[in-house]
Amino acid sequence: MSLQFRNPGCELDLGWLNSVNINLSATNDLVKKIISSKELKNEYRAAWILKAITLIDLTTLAGDDTKSNVTRLCFKAAKPIADDVLNELGFNYNVDSPIHTAAVCVYPARVGDAVDALSKMGMCKKIAVASVATGFPSGQYDIKTRLEEIRFSVKNGANEIDIVIDRGLVLTGKWGELYQQIQVMKDACGPDAHLKAILATGELGTLTNVYKASLVAMMAGSDFIKTSTGKESVNATLPVGLVMARAIKDYYEKMGYKVGLKPAGGVRTANDALNWLILIKETLGNEWLNKELFRFGASGLLGDLESNLYEYVTRKTPAGYEFAMG
Repeated sequence: MSLQFRNPGCELDLGWLNSVNINLSATNDLVKKIISSKELKNEYRAAWILKAITLIDLTTLAGDDTKSNVTRLCFKAAKPIADDVLNELGFNYNVDSPIHTAAVCVYPARVGDAVDALSKMGMCKKIAVASVATGFPSGQYDIKTRLEEIRFSVKNGANEIDIVIDRGLVLTGKWGELYQQIQVMKDACGPDAHLKAILATGELGTLTNVYKASLVAMMAGSDFIKTSTGKESVNATLPVGLVMARAIKDYYEKMGYKVGLKPAGGVRTANDALNWLILIKETLGNEWLNKELFRFGASGLLGDLESNLYEYVTRKTPAGYEFAMG
C-alpha cells in the first residue's frame, strides 16, 4: 500500500481555532447548490460508480466476526464485481486490474486473518488492511490501553489505523490534550502505517466543533480525518463533509500538506456515494479523487454499487438478494 501522502503535522495553533465560526444554514444551502450542479447519467454514472468501488474500505465490525467471514470479506474486496459485468464494462481481473476496493477494515483481533487472506491472494500490496483502535467506538479508555491497541494492530500487519478521538475533549474545549493524544497515537503507528482520526461528528454538537476538531487532528499529524465510527445515531452527512473538506483545504493552503477524508456510516446507496464524490470534486478538486486521499467506510454500500452496474449493463433490475454481500 502506497504511503505517498503523509502529514507531519504542525504546532497547535489556538489562534486559528479561536477565529472559526461555521454557519449551519449557509453550509446546508451550499451543499444543496453543489450537489444540484452536477447530474451523472448513463456511461458517466457507471464510470463514477466504478470509481467509488475502488475507494471503499470494505468493513466488518461485528461482535461475531470470525476468520471465515473476514476471509470472505477479503475475497469480495479483491473481486468486488461479477466477472461478466466487469467484462461488459471493459475490464477483467488480471494481475494489473485496478478494480478492487482500497482496503478492508476490521477489529484488531482480526487483522492477522485479513493479512493472511490477502497474502494468499497476492493482494497485500494492492489492498490495505485497516484496523479500528483506541477504544473504538467510544474512545473512553485509558491512553496506555489505546496505544497498545495500535501497536498490536501494526505488529499484526495493519498498515492503516482508524483511531477514535475522545469526544469529551472537544465538547469541553481541551484542544491541547486532544492534540497531544493524537500525536502519541501517530507515533505508535510507526513509519509504516497511516493514521485516520475518527471524529464521531454526530456527537460533537456543532459544525464549528467539527471544523476545530478537524484542524486539531491534522495539526497533530493525522493522515486522514474520518466522519464517524458508524455506531453513532448520526453519522456521515454532506454538511459535515463540506466543513471537513474546507478544513482540509485550509490546512493544505496554509501548511502545504494534503490530508485525506473518509466518510463512514450512512453511505449506503450509489446516489449517496456519487453525491460525496461530487462534493469532493467541487470542494477539493480531482487531486482528492483517489484512494490516497478519499475513502468510503462501508459495509453495505458495495452491494448497491454492484447492483447499479448490473442494471446498467443488463437493463434488468436484480433481485434484492443477488448483491447482499458488501
